[in-house]
Amino acid sequence: MNLVKHYKNTDTQWGWVIIVLHWLLVLPIIGLFALGLYMMDLGYYDDMYILAPQIHEAIGIIILALMLFRLCWRLFSTTPKPPATNSKLINLASHLAHNAIYLVLFAILITGLMISFAGGQGLQIFDWFIIPGPAEFFDNQATFAGDIHELAAFGLIALVILHAVAALKHHYIDKDTTLTNMLGIKEK
Repeated sequence: MNLVKHYKNTDTQWGWVIIVLHWLLVLPIIGLFALGLYMMDLGYYDDMYILAPQIHEAIGIIILALMLFRLCWRLFSTTPKPPATNSKLINLASHLAHNAIYLVLFAILITGLMISFAGGQGLQIFDWFIIPGPAEFFDNQATFAGDIHELAAFGLIALVILHAVAALKHHYIDKDTTLTNMLGIKEK
């Protein structure tokens, strides 16, 4: 067993760029979900009423930038072949689940922007700068986008749990290299 030495993907191994992006995104995404749940109960006079949404939005923008980079990297990179132990059905389910994670995550990010930009307001990233917002696309944009944002966030967490369970199944039951590949460990 040794660590992956390449930054690019190969036919058998994820490269360091995708591995780092994968793990770099896990904690902030789960953290934003928890922060979003916390924010739902904040009252106007709570100390975190202003700061919590700013943290949520700023980290959301960082995740959006990382996801756009990750999507481009995946589009122009080799994708490792699935383990030979997988059936066609497992490969199809895996492909659909990964695409669903991307789709739901981008739905969350886009609806988050729609909430932040509602009323034509800009998105303030702490006291550093403001990203100007477009005019509202439709009436009640924040409410409609907020409902989708919340529903998609719960859907994403369900998909993440499914993804983690599948990775553990691959490692402990199938005894293949799926999990070790994403940990950056190359089996001999």
